[in-house]
Amino acid sequence: MVIPKLLVDTGSEFTWAPERMLERIGIHREKKDVKFVLANGQEVTRSVGFAIIRLDKYFTIDEVVFAEPGDLALLGARTLEGLNLTVEPVKRRLVASGPLPAASPTRLKPPSRLRKLKQR
Repeated sequence: MVIPKLLVDTGSEFTWAPERMLERIGIHREKKDVKFVLANGQEVTRSVGFAIIRLDKYFTIDEVVFAEPGDLALLGARTLEGLNLTVEPVKRRLVASGPLPAASPTRLKPPSRLRKLKQR
């Protein structure tokens, strides 16, 4: 599925895509009647499904909201994080976020100057 225009909205947790498009490609409504608060303060309920989202060479699996007519198509913050992309505000484009943080499998030794202090 190709969505020609998505508004990147870092204030929106979820990605919203037109329900007809999601249904056409076989995305199932896994969660129903999920409550959302729109930017104008209006509370709405929508269905949510799971989709593989691709953008150029990047892809992720994320929850996607079945947007109804009148809703905006949005690329939300969780999807951006899954894609490992960030917004470059000056040029108004998405760029790679860089290496992903991960836990170290072993305990790191303190720098040598700290070892010397502990020995005293």
